[in-house]
Amino acid sequence: MSTSGQEQPGVGAPERVVEGASSCRPGPTWWCELAWLGDRPTAGVRVEARDGTITAVEAGVAQRPGDDRLAGLVFPGFANAHSHAFHRALRGRTHDGGGTFWTWRKRMYALAERLDPESYLALARATYAEMALAGVSCVGEFHYLHHGPAGTPYADPNAMAEALRQAARDAGVRLTLLDACYLSGGLTPDGHLPLDPVQRRFSDGTSAAWAERVSALRPDAGMRIGAAIHSVRAVPRGDLADVGHAFPQAPLHAHLSEQFAENEAALGFYGLGPTELLASADVLGPRTTVVHATVAPHLSLLGATGTRVCLCPTTERDLADGIGPARLLAHHGSPLCLGSDQHAVVDLLEEARALEMHERLFSLERGAFRPAELVEALTADGHGALGWPEAGRIVVGAPADLTAVRLDSVRTAGTLPAQAVLAATAADVHTVIVSGRAVVQNGVHVLGDVGRLLTDAIAPLWDHR
Repeated sequence: MSTSGQEQPGVGAPERVVEGASSCRPGPTWWCELAWLGDRPTAGVRVEARDGTITAVEAGVAQRPGDDRLAGLVFPGFANAHSHAFHRALRGRTHDGGGTFWTWRKRMYALAERLDPESYLALARATYAEMALAGVSCVGEFHYLHHGPAGTPYADPNAMAEALRQAARDAGVRLTLLDACYLSGGLTPDGHLPLDPVQRRFSDGTSAAWAERVSALRPDAGMRIGAAIHSVRAVPRGDLADVGHAFPQAPLHAHLSEQFAENEAALGFYGLGPTELLASADVLGPRTTVVHATVAPHLSLLGATGTRVCLCPTTERDLADGIGPARLLAHHGSPLCLGSDQHAVVDLLEEARALEMHERLFSLERGAFRPAELVEALTADGHGALGWPEAGRIVVGAPADLTAVRLDSVRTAGTLPAQAVLAATAADVHTVIVSGRAVVQNGVHVLGDVGRLLTDAIAPLWDHR
């Protein structure tokens, strides 16, 4: 049912609002029954773009001839701020033995041994296409699978990174490649461990060699380059500052306090927790995003420095990591964003909803986050963490990224549009526009059958094992 011209509870009034001006050369235009403008849905929104960028936004207007109609509620494109693309091949294969993160990691390492640039391209392409079907327009790939077996570099030392670049291009999503430095095999109260045979694929040997390799990567219109400290387990204290400041204008990400064992080892060996170690290297701040912060992070230190936090609720519960202190992190001043991490689930709406639902389980109260706060984490704050601060809003000058969600499915029928983020799932995403290009239409990706792409990419990795 069209909502144009009708004011609803929780929906912006349809008075005519014009932002920007149409370019002299017409570009694609979309007319949205409802679009998320500012902090709420607004009726009758017309969006015009040119060269992949929004050039005009009008609210409270009727559809015009030539407009593409987007039914339901149109959000800015979703940002998946933390991905390990190759982990997608583990879905449904790690649940039979129980255990913890550390036992799951053994399966993950076994998978990491089997990938090469060709198989990585196929797997990442299908994984990113699955994300696009779920409404994602930009993904942050926390990339540490750098080299060949035993750590031998490929002829192109960035062959695996280039596979990710091509995968994102093929799938129609933008990419921030967060190239991770990985130097040691772990941390105990007695010190850092040597790399094991699989971990040698992750390592450049020194922070200087890592920075030299990353320097050879070149951004393009669809990919930006960021840096990552894998963790204080994998990067010794003496290297944290070198990694954190190697690319001072780029986004910097780091796994942080995902497990009690990490905190205990850091305290035992350094006398400092993981957050304090990063602070001692002067790498906290607004360009830095720490991932997980599940177990006793230094809340006030993160908040006071404006450090962002990426939570990955479906992974954190799949790996029995615990419930991250999302509300406390936000209260102390850390902007929150979301990721699907190991892709046990690829549904960013579910990740957003879990921020609120996990808080309810922890606090026994409802309403820790307003729906608008969940949308902010899903869109603008996620893009900010990935170095695309111009994205994540439907405004002039932003990339033309639109994610249209049905409001008439069995999940969303009867839902107030302003609360759709708490009802819809990835299955309700029907159209996805990325930089002005229709990547998903009527629930179908431009690459075709994404389930088949995933099957064809994953099966060879396991069939002969």
